[in-house]
Amino acid sequence: MRTPGELDEAFELGRTCALAAECDRDLRRCAQMYGGLFPGAAFGPEIYSALTLTSAFGAPWATAERLKVVNRTALWVLALDRLVDHTATTREQVNELIGDCLAVADGAAPRAAVTRFLADLRDELATVQEFADLHWLWREQLGRTLAGMGRAWVWRDTAAEVSLDRYVGNADSRGTCFVDLSHLIYAGDAWVRDHLEDLRPASEQVQRYLHLLGDLASYRRDLSWGGLNVLLLGVARADVNEAMTGLARDAGELIHGVRERSPRTATYLWRQIGFSAGYHNISGYDHQKW
Repeated sequence: MRTPGELDEAFELGRTCALAAECDRDLRRCAQMYGGLFPGAAFGPEIYSALTLTSAFGAPWATAERLKVVNRTALWVLALDRLVDHTATTREQVNELIGDCLAVADGAAPRAAVTRFLADLRDELATVQEFADLHWLWREQLGRTLAGMGRAWVWRDTAAEVSLDRYVGNADSRGTCFVDLSHLIYAGDAWVRDHLEDLRPASEQVQRYLHLLGDLASYRRDLSWGGLNVLLLGVARADVNEAMTGLARDAGELIHGVRERSPRTATYLWRQIGFSAGYHNISGYDHQKW
């Protein structure tokens, strides 16, 4: 006989999957609004489902409306990453794209689909009253993401020798902190919005872990087209796994400090590691306990 607890667990899993499906539909509609920014060859159905499953299982208490910004920002980061990695062929083109994004973040009119999407994200965040006072922080984190992507482009273009520590130090190129910050501004409570700078270290540590996890997951793809990947820099997989275990442990300690003040924020950050590791079935996560 099944226990009531199993039924409750199954109900919550089903509800979360339904939430992810609702978010998935919104994200696909969103992608259609920006012309050729999301070609089917690069953005198959699995991309949208991966993003929305991650957000739904990271914050299963939320509604699809509250998860709109986190999903759309994550999708925008992927679009930007594709433009930097696959479309830009010169450093001048990368710098121009970075400059356009920063200008739009400051209020300029967009000149392309990618900046029109960014402007729409900016305007949606502006519906939150506190965004006027938090805009500088959002813009700063965007700048870090753009600088990280630009730095990664130069490393790949020049075939630079990059150590594991230096590579992890450029984790802003992953864009996870920018996604987190946008989400917490849009869906966080008053305490969270008042302490976004205090929450940054935990978010950054999660980002470092996901930076390496993403490379392990995309190794074969990156190998086929010459993308920048930690394993293609001469770093042994065992060293990457060891680094990930340490990053997960350190992230757990930082998130533990958040838990007492904002349990849902702590859960959201911690589940990014756990869900992503499980989704990709990759080592480096050893089921850390609080």
